[in-house]
This record gives sequence, C-alpha cells and structure tokens, in this order.
Amino acid sequence: MWLALARLETYENARKVLNKAREHIPTDRQIWIAAAKLEEANGNESMVPKIIERAVTSLKANQVEINREHWINDGEDCDKGGSVATCQAIMHAVIGIGVEEEDQIPTWLEDAESSTAHNAYECARAVYAHALSVYPDRKDIWLDAAYFEKNHGTRESLEALLQKAVTHCPKAEILWLMAAKSKWLAGDVPAARSLLALAFKANPNSEDIWLAAMKLESENNEFQRARLLLQKARTSCPSQRVFMKSAKLEWMMNNLDEAKTLLDEGVKHYPDFAKLWMMLGQISEQQDSVDNAREYYNQGLKKCPKSVPLWILLAKLEEKSGLSTKARSALENARQKNPKNAQLWLESIQLEIRGGRKSMAQSMMAKALQDCPNAGILWAVSIFLESRPQRKTRSVDALKKCEHDPNVLLAVAKLFWSERKISKTREWLN
Repeated sequence: MWLALARLETYENARKVLNKAREHIPTDRQIWIAAAKLEEANGNESMVPKIIERAVTSLKANQVEINREHWINDGEDCDKGGSVATCQAIMHAVIGIGVEEEDQIPTWLEDAESSTAHNAYECARAVYAHALSVYPDRKDIWLDAAYFEKNHGTRESLEALLQKAVTHCPKAEILWLMAAKSKWLAGDVPAARSLLALAFKANPNSEDIWLAAMKLESENNEFQRARLLLQKARTSCPSQRVFMKSAKLEWMMNNLDEAKTLLDEGVKHYPDFAKLWMMLGQISEQQDSVDNAREYYNQGLKKCPKSVPLWILLAKLEEKSGLSTKARSALENARQKNPKNAQLWLESIQLEIRGGRKSMAQSMMAKALQDCPNAGILWAVSIFLESRPQRKTRSVDALKKCEHDPNVLLAVAKLFWSERKISKTREWLN
C-alpha cells in the first residue's frame, strides 16, 4: 500500500511517504529498496549505497534476519528493472553475509554465475567487483571476470578490467595476452604492441608472450619484426614451439632452406618433438626431394614411434611414389606400435579403397571394427563399403554402436541424400 502510494507521488512527496512507511513498518526491506530506487531515478546515485547500508543496519537492529538469497533476488529484479546503482549497492551490502572466509571465493563465483544465468549482468559485475576488492591478487577471479566481460560486456569494459588485472597480477601471462588481443582485434596494433612490451618486462622468459608478439607482427605483415622476435626468443627462452614457429614463418615466406636449417637445429635439441620431423619431411616433399622426405620421416619415427600423423605422412609419401606395398607395410608397423588406433585403421582401409581393392578394404574393415568396436570414423566409412541394399542395415548397426557420433550421423545423412530423401537428410543434419 505504502509503495503503491509512493509510486503515484512526486519525488518530494514520495520521499515523505517512504519515510513514513519506514516509521510504521521498520521490518520491510522493500521500503528501503524502493527509497534507493527513487533516489537513483532522480539522479542521486551517491545516496543509493548509503540507503542500502542503513537498511541492513536498521533491519538487523529490528531483529530481522538478513536473508542473503532474498536480497540477491531483489538485486536481480532491480537489475532487470534498470535500477543499476541499486542492484550494485544491494550486492555489495549482502554478498558477504553468512559466508565463512574459506568459502568466500567459491561462493561468490557461484553467485556471479547464477546472476549471469538469470541475465542479471550488473549483479554479476558487482559480485566480481566485490570479490576482486577483497582478493585483488587472485588471477582466477580476474580471469572469470574477464571472460564475463568478453561474453556480456563491451570491448571498453573488458579492456578497463584487464588494465586493472595486469596491474594486480603482472605475472599472469594470460591476462596480458587477453588485453593485447582485445586491442589487436579492435585494430589498435600499436597499443597491442605496447601491452606486449610491458608483458615482456613482467615476464621476460615467457614463451607464450614471445609467440603472441611474433603472431601480432606476422599477421600484420611485419615479417622482419616477427623474425627478429623469434631470433631473440630462441636465445632467451628456447623451446620446441619457438623452433617450430620460427621454421613455420620462414616456410610461409618460402624461405625453405632457412626453414630446414632451423628445423635441423630444432631436432638436435628436441628429437622427440614429432612436428619438427613432420615439417622437415613436408618441406622436402615440396622441394621434390622424396628420398630426403622419407629419411626425415623414418628418423622421426625412430624418436617418436607413437606419433600417428608421422606414420600417416610416411605412408602417404610411399603411396604417392607408387609404392603401395611399402605404404601398407608402414601402416602395419604403425598399428603394431599404436594398437587400437582407429585413425591408423582408417588410413589402411582408405589406402586399399584408393587402390581399387575393395574386397581387401572390406576385410580390413572387419578386423578394424573388432579392434575398435566403438570408433565412429570406422563405422561411418563401413556404411558405404557395403552394397546399396546392405547400407541401411549397416547404418542401423553403426547407430547402435555410436548413437551420438557426428561421423556416423553425417554418414546416415549422406545415405539419405544419396537416395534423394531430402527432408530426412535435413533432419539428420539438424
């Protein structure tokens, strides 16, 4: 009744009505909240936190239990009603009530997630702000808040938050990287470059920051800058990724010999990093040096026998050279070193299909499905190895084994499409 009357009055009269209401009903939190919303609506936002703080103090003095959940719900209602200052004041006032110190961080992060799920974004923002005011050096809270701003805020709000984050947590590389990426995506390359320079000072031996700086330069066609950064990185923080990215840059610029020189150096330091051997072989193939490529792949497999992509590259090289028997042998060796690997079985089967040896492919498929009975990539191919009348039966078997596998679902859709059943195809694709 009091609240309805206040809504009908002018600002001054509404204040008087709500003051009288508080005198008559000192235990109703809604009167206090209405007073805060009234001040906010009339431009007196500085009054709002004071009113909510007085509300909590007064209600406690009148033996009213401060039910944290009810107040949070009120805050979310204010958020949805556009009373941002009131919702933020409520969250700041009640978020810590009844929460033990050791439970604060998980409880507050859960509160923020809950408010986000209810589309009460200002409430969530207020919770993160409160948590960060209590724990300003916690990287995980800054990161959660940053992801929140990325998904529900603006670029400006994200960058403002990240600016504070890197000040409090200068050793948190991911926060620097997010800040630089935001600037980069907005087209402000100099600002991104400046942030990464500051990140270097705080984290001089960070591989991720070196590689991010290199990517920034290469994506903006500053290849010489990128090359110099990688050169310094190989001295300051050498790693397998740094060597790989260095070679990749030279390869992209068609400096194949320089790329191979870097890779040769890389495999001396990191012989068990399969990607370096793979790149050496692929560059040799590009240079039409099949024997060198084969040698690199074989050397790599001695060091990295568990690298499935490396085995597949060797088999494909032999196949392209017209040596199907050698390709088959390579894949057999690969399966012995990597048992129950569906990808290797699939490569073996596809080798036979490409060679026109369908019966051999079918025989191999039967063995493959015994070895990997729940492999969707195998079941999907097996459907089309069957004759047309048998494909539907095979698809039913595939769905029984791999009901939710995307490869099987796509294969079934293709089966309907091959039969010109367009509506059914659309159903399966959806």
